[in-house]
Amino acid sequence: MSKSRSRAAEGKTRTFRVEALARVEGEGGLHLEMVDGKCVSARVDIYEPPRFYEAFLRGRDFREVPDITARICGICPVAYQASSSHALEKAMGIFNEIDPAIRALRDLIYCGEWIESHVLHMFLLHLPDFLGQESALSLVNGHGPVVKQALRLKKLGNAIVTLVGGRAVHPVGMCVGGFHAVPERAACHELARQVRIAIDEMAELTLFLAEKIKFPELERDYEFVSLCPVDGYPMNLGRIRSNKGLDVDQDEYLSVVEERHVAHSTALHAAVKGRGHYLVGPLARLNLNGEKLHPRARELLRLVCERVGRKLPWRNNFLSLLARGLETVHALALAHDILAEYSPPARSRVPCEPRAGIGGHGTEAPRGICWHQYRTEADGTIASARIMAPTGQNLGVMEEDLVELAPQLNELSDDVARLRSEHLIRNYDPCISCSAHFLRFTRSVRRTRGVV
Repeated sequence: MSKSRSRAAEGKTRTFRVEALARVEGEGGLHLEMVDGKCVSARVDIYEPPRFYEAFLRGRDFREVPDITARICGICPVAYQASSSHALEKAMGIFNEIDPAIRALRDLIYCGEWIESHVLHMFLLHLPDFLGQESALSLVNGHGPVVKQALRLKKLGNAIVTLVGGRAVHPVGMCVGGFHAVPERAACHELARQVRIAIDEMAELTLFLAEKIKFPELERDYEFVSLCPVDGYPMNLGRIRSNKGLDVDQDEYLSVVEERHVAHSTALHAAVKGRGHYLVGPLARLNLNGEKLHPRARELLRLVCERVGRKLPWRNNFLSLLARGLETVHALALAHDILAEYSPPARSRVPCEPRAGIGGHGTEAPRGICWHQYRTEADGTIASARIMAPTGQNLGVMEEDLVELAPQLNELSDDVARLRSEHLIRNYDPCISCSAHFLRFTRSVRRTRGVV
């Protein structure tokens, strides 16, 4: 389609196609078709080859699972380690025996992941959209100090993950029952001093975003779904709830949600049974648990709400940018508290013996609930595995957002309309590789000898 093509020449049909989404993790595109100014087709096409993690986990020893699932994603490996460890601790019957000190260390390493992932997305991948820049490189010209601060904060998040997990990418410290080893007191206290300074820096950056950015209007009546612990902001523990009545224990998640195969995606779409698509991620967590933020972040929330002129709940998902900022301040403040008060626990992990069992558990990855379920044989080998990535759970909502956005594209040129549509998808910080776990197999005569 020519860039100069006018609306008059287009007639009644317009088609916007992005073959490869930029500044997202993984391979996917989008397709939006409008007739007489109304959207008739909206797709997020996930064409990245599926990797069948659930299949090749079968037959492996349960102790291998956290390290294997961590390889699903280089940005959020802690989420996969934590979710698999919790689920397998339930299957092995030791979930309620995990020491509070071990749970605190799991919160700490998760804080590191939230910090590095949120900052990467906010300032290097997504902020260029809001400021009309092509990339983070072009953003440096007008906002160099902001980019430098963001890089320092991301490095600090990596340092926290390395301290607890042994390395920043695909950490190896966590295991079923706890950790293989725990950090030394001196190293934690030294890092606490760096984290304390970063809290104020991130708070200032979040206020900068609230004041600087004019957010697109796209209000929707989402069903927000997240963990909702009794005490504290959601991360590792809590029942799963929504703003529309969903309230289940972790093991019961599959009784209220279902995954569906769609022809244009190697990732499954998720929906609340009998109701429809739902939203997971920072906006869902904030709307359902805002009062549980760390006091430092809770005070910042009040100021941010004043700047944008909106109280919670926020129903415009473009405001996820600010939700990530608030969560980063929360993660920094929580990490500081854990580091400053840290003393090595009496034991690094709870011992467990193999047994037949089943356990399901989800934790809050930066992008939303990462839910795992495992069934084990008597010798501890994996009989079956089920992994629901947050991006897969959000794909249906992304497509609904495109439908709602379509009327705003009528007066825009084709190039601007495509960019605006891509901006909407990037707003979710999709991790496409995480979501591509599935492919439906069908028989085909002659041509493929078995699979498509």
